Amino acid sequence: MSEHTPKGYLVGRVSVHDMEGYKAYAAKATAAIAQHGGKVLARGGRAEIVEGEGRMRNVVIEFSSFEAARAYFFSPEYEAARRIRWPISIGDFVIVEGV
Repeated sequence: MSEHTPKGYLVGRVSVHDMEGYKAYAAKATAAIAQHGGKVLARGGRAEIVEGEGRMRNVVIEFSSFEAARAYFFSPEYEAARRIRWPISIGDFVIVEGV
């Protein structure tokens, strides 16, 4: 039986108050995702809140491992993007390990 490292996923839910300003965040975040080897599985698009609280934008980004997802989120590159996002949105983010 071969051992494998489970993938890591960053899951975000965001309510945006300034869509025009959010474009600058998205551009920086996209560049940081590519730099850290992430793959966007879902971003924006159609969503339906079927239970509990929801937000208007949802994102799922896959990384090679939990540690790689953490490295992206706490990187200087993504930190620069987050500084753009903070005043124009409210978000919830979690990093989860795959199976």
